[in-house]
Amino acid sequence: MDINQLIAIVKKKLINQIQLENITIEDKSFLHKNHKSNEKGKYHLKILITSKELNKLSKVESNRIIHKTLSEEIKLYIHSLQILIN
Repeated sequence: MDINQLIAIVKKKLINQIQLENITIEDKSFLHKNHKSNEKGKYHLKILITSKELNKLSKVESNRIIHKTLSEEIKLYIHSLQILIN
């Protein structure tokens, strides 16, 4: 899977599972280029979300929902996930 396909899938899943006002997903894979644990085909994503629904929850709970929603992608394609919620 390439990065554009992964971003499209992640965006679609989050939009379908969480009430969002806005979402932006950035590829930050270059940050892990020289790490020993970096694997080809695994990506670092930065997700910026604006969501009244998630803002009502604790940071731990909102991150738990996102991780659960993306569990398959995290297992297969995501090396690192950075989540920022407004």
